Amino acid sequence: MLRLHDVTLALGAFRLQADADFAPGRITALMGASGSGKSTLLAAIAGFLAPVSGRIEVEGRDVTALPPGDRPLSILFQDQNLFPHLDIARNVGLGLRPDLRLDRDQKAARDAVLDKVGLGGLGSRLPRDLSGGQQSRAALARALLRGRPWLLLDEPFSALGPALRAEMLDLVASTAASEDLSVLMVSHDPGDARRIAQDTALIADGRLEPPRPTGPLFADPTPSLRAYLG
Repeated sequence: MLRLHDVTLALGAFRLQADADFAPGRITALMGASGSGKSTLLAAIAGFLAPVSGRIEVEGRDVTALPPGDRPLSILFQDQNLFPHLDIARNVGLGLRPDLRLDRDQKAARDAVLDKVGLGGLGSRLPRDLSGGQQSRAALARALLRGRPWLLLDEPFSALGPALRAEMLDLVASTAASEDLSVLMVSHDPGDARRIAQDTALIADGRLEPPRPTGPLFADPTPSLRAYLG
């Protein structure tokens, strides 16, 4: 369970209130207008932004004061964060050791996750030698290699075309099911939520609304969701 207990976030004049639970073993879409605070909320959950007040719990553990690397989660950002001078195998290997001194078992785990995301045999290539979709797969592989139970997605596939984005979303869904991952993903597109998210939560008017089952929510939208959808 990912729990936000009366969390208040502030950046300048911007404030966001969040008090909600996210169920484990599910994919939850986080939606809201541009500037509503979706990425800000993910940054706080990941440990890059300290709340003004409140508490963040993951798997029953208070992580509010923990640095990002010590939290039981991984996060993918929009820019993928691949190092251009490192080949894909090394970029992915950073998920295990920043010094890249991988032992035999760790190298085997790295190669296995590259196979899982469809990049088997491409580990020696540089990021510039891969397509946008392949770069997204490499970034996902690095996150999966860390073996954390929660995966946060801050629109890492937004630069892809519709077909590739759908392909990556399906890969996330199938991987989450096979690896028993819990996923919280930011999206502007209701189609993304309908495609893979069991639950959807909306940020509106400076407040996070608790997640609800996606199908029933879109079938009978709340006033704030109806206003967002237009």
